[in-house]
Amino acid sequence: MNKRTLIKDLAASTDGPVSVSGWVETVRDQKKVQFVVLRDESGAVQLVNPRGEEADAVSDTISALSQGSFLTATGELKHDERVKLGGVEIKLAALDVASFAIAETPIADDSGVDKRMDWRFLDLRVPKNALIFKIQTTLEHAWRTYWVDNDFIELHTPKLMASASESKAELFKVEYFDGAAYLAQSPQFFKQMAQPAGFGKIFEVGPAFRADPSFTSRHATEFTSVDSEISWIDSHEDVMKLHEELLVVGFQAVKDKHGTEIEAFWGLEVTVPTLPFPRIPLAEAKQIIADRGYEVPRSDDDMDPEGERQIAAYVQETYGHEFVFLTDYASSIRPFYHMRHADDASLTNSYDLIFNGVEISTGAQREHRIDVLVEQAKAKGLDPEELDFYLDFFRYGVPPHGGFGMGLSRVLMLMLHLPNLREATYLFRGPTRLLP
Repeated sequence: MNKRTLIKDLAASTDGPVSVSGWVETVRDQKKVQFVVLRDESGAVQLVNPRGEEADAVSDTISALSQGSFLTATGELKHDERVKLGGVEIKLAALDVASFAIAETPIADDSGVDKRMDWRFLDLRVPKNALIFKIQTTLEHAWRTYWVDNDFIELHTPKLMASASESKAELFKVEYFDGAAYLAQSPQFFKQMAQPAGFGKIFEVGPAFRADPSFTSRHATEFTSVDSEISWIDSHEDVMKLHEELLVVGFQAVKDKHGTEIEAFWGLEVTVPTLPFPRIPLAEAKQIIADRGYEVPRSDDDMDPEGERQIAAYVQETYGHEFVFLTDYASSIRPFYHMRHADDASLTNSYDLIFNGVEISTGAQREHRIDVLVEQAKAKGLDPEELDFYLDFFRYGVPPHGGFGMGLSRVLMLMLHLPNLREATYLFRGPTRLLP
């Protein structure tokens, strides 16, 4: 077996025998010479086969090739600056076809996103689409490196739960032997459990599930949640500091490794955000956007999507920043485990992080005092007895702590200015999609 060379390494290779493997992107079957553009996970190269007077196996194989067929090509590598595709080409000696593709492909360059999702494995052969997941890999690796270098412990929490992790709404109920279980909406309770366990600082990157019938460009029923929780904090300010440092590290890594390709494909420059991110209390943010001519219509103390876009525009104009922490949300719309302000129980030590006009994360200082926690649960209409397993975490000693949960695909979508979450998700799950 010939040793396979990745196409991206051909430019640095010396002329001579070489073997490459990948899939057929285009075929030009001419009388005197045949050209095949072969692509692998790293790039594309031109294969050349001058035709003789007599038919031969290589010529016949090329004539039978269809777009998408996977093969191994062996031949002579030649550097030639006249070749537009990478300045190299391979003069073919042999082709070994691993599998022929059906000639008519079911999607085209102008296919809609739902059609493309039906044939996602073909859609991901497009270099621009594949790059999204190389960027995702770089981003996660940078985050994980930050966590590991700062002595965080990685957790893998269960996704089957006996009861709701946050609320009884938006839960997927599944059969579980003789009873029922629920798919975890977040690892909230379990990442908090690590604090009385004495772990100190933890992180998890894993799936989360929301039975949300939304069909917006930014919602999914299954998504990858990026979570972190830390002990011995003084306020949610400590959580925000962790959060912004993590994002800066991730964006810098993406810019360093993929910045040139991102500019070529999407025409945009990855901006590494400056520290610290702007912080604006929610009430102040609402006044700012009211002064800009927009009134948040909701009466539930929250910020609506248009309000998020408006405050993001203000922050970009005022601070030249793509991120803003909206802080001090009302306790009426926050979970029972968010700590209230010491001098105003109507407000919480919490935040939402807005990136390019869309919320990507919620973070907070948690309430660690058992008596206060029980009362806050009751005030939300929850039965403390149903929360006993969770409340036990706080009955045996727990440090002050806090953390955040963030949607991975949303970060990618907004970083690359993609039109919807589907583009930034390997295999999207929504109310009407369970395949492929």
